[in-house]
Amino acid sequence: MRKRSWVAGGAVVAVAAVALVPRHRTPDEDPAAYATATATVTRRSLTSQTLVDATLGYTGTYTVVNRVPGTITRLPAIGQVVRQGEVLYRVSGRPVVLLYGPVPAYRTLAYGMKGRDVAELNAAMKALGHPTGGDVFGSATAYALERLQRERGLPRTGELPLGQAVFLPGAARVTARQALPGEPARPGTPLLRATSTRTVVTVALDAAEQTEVKEGDKVTITLPGGRTTPGVVSSVGKVAKVTKAAGGDSPTITVQVTPADPKATGGLDQAPVQVSIVTGGVRDALVVPVSALLAQAGGGYAVEVAGPRGNRLTGVTPGLFDDADGLVQVTGPGLSTGQRVVVPAA
Repeated sequence: MRKRSWVAGGAVVAVAAVALVPRHRTPDEDPAAYATATATVTRRSLTSQTLVDATLGYTGTYTVVNRVPGTITRLPAIGQVVRQGEVLYRVSGRPVVLLYGPVPAYRTLAYGMKGRDVAELNAAMKALGHPTGGDVFGSATAYALERLQRERGLPRTGELPLGQAVFLPGAARVTARQALPGEPARPGTPLLRATSTRTVVTVALDAAEQTEVKEGDKVTITLPGGRTTPGVVSSVGKVAKVTKAAGGDSPTITVQVTPADPKATGGLDQAPVQVSIVTGGVRDALVVPVSALLAQAGGGYAVEVAGPRGNRLTGVTPGLFDDADGLVQVTGPGLSTGQRVVVPAA
């Protein structure tokens, strides 16, 4: 990720501005020494954006652990999505069903039992259309289990033996197999790795820029191939970690972005993307390309205004930078909309 200059509240750090200015010449230099063009001074709303490298993937990492002995007879394909009530895998021909819940299965559940695992079983049965509730295994729970067992070809016991179901927080998108059909199924052995089905863009942000980003900030995600889709910052890490970078160790924080339209990401996983994060904005501002700024020998900045009687330098004060679009807010005497300012030729 390239380090970028973040601007907050319209304030500009001089070092950051210099990093963004591609032209540095003094008034006595000959403008004919390099190829130039002109751009129009406009008045418009401007947002401050920064463009950072990121990775598109899926949230959550799950390990599916087998709890019953036998022989593995079926495993889901890589990339397959298994949802609540569906068969996750089979041992000796018998299905193991996926149910949603935060508590891993650790015991057989039967009539009269109580606990958080019973509560999540009741919630799962209710979500599947079998009315149950609370944290007690009652007759409604037993009846709901019998119906599910009949639908999946399991013995109709009205109990949930350990290993007949796997509890995960949500739908499982299979990313790896850790066993093969035909191998022994041993209790406690990991069989699969999976993620959730919720897409997320992960940014390793320079820790110095942490305060410039907050939850709810709107972003634009640029996908491989150049397509863009909107998103929003969903979480900003609080603990920095040190990563190896070309310029040495670089402390970063993890920022997560949720795409507004997950389908627009096309199911990509671990794909390199870019994120343009909006960090501020101004209305009714005079705007010129960043490349129009000239760093002056005595300090400060100017733009070269083109006119019918020749060009003239006009001192300006930079305001908000739009790093992504290469624009900057400027103020200065004698500068107005419609004027043409000199920029390097494309």
